[in-house]
Amino acid sequence: MLTLNFSTFKLECGTDEAGRGCLAGPVTAAAVIFNENFSNTILNDSKQLTEIKRDFLRPIIETESLSFAVAHVFQEEIDTINILNASILAMHKSIDQLLPVPEFIIVDGNKFKPYKNIPFETIIKGDGKFMSIAAASVLAKTYRDDYMNKIHEEYPMYNWKQNKGYPTKEHREAIKKYGITKYHRKTFRLLPEQLKFDL
Repeated sequence: MLTLNFSTFKLECGTDEAGRGCLAGPVTAAAVIFNENFSNTILNDSKQLTEIKRDFLRPIIETESLSFAVAHVFQEEIDTINILNASILAMHKSIDQLLPVPEFIIVDGNKFKPYKNIPFETIIKGDGKFMSIAAASVLAKTYRDDYMNKIHEEYPMYNWKQNKGYPTKEHREAIKKYGITKYHRKTFRLLPEQLKFDL
């Protein structure tokens, strides 16, 4: 069972990202504030949930949260500022959109940069411990999956509908065969033997 809050602040937001290890597409983050009455027995870290459960939970999170927001940081920016900075930027961009403004931020993982003057805490495996982080992980994952499904129509040979841009064997084989697209992250090790194609 997940815990609702980490701090004693009323307006505590949780934030998490999805797509950090992908070879293509954006890194996507979400931020969620729940009121003190929220409870849900299904909610968990998105990686522990089936796609059906994530899709079931998304409208519940959106309807029952006090505030939620989602933000993408795209591959061009990832290549410019690196994936860690891009992940944190996506979290900041999602928090930017929250109303009311949170008084405290809890972050999945162990890396974050101060956001304005709001106190924060990084929590390793926080998406399996706190409801707002778990909810953020579900939103980040489902919104990113929607985006990857959309660009799959443009480049079906990479099967992003299935692998969502992660470095599966099938995705790497397609890169070998067809080269890279405008959606690929050029600073990532797209193939184990990078020299096989020109960037």
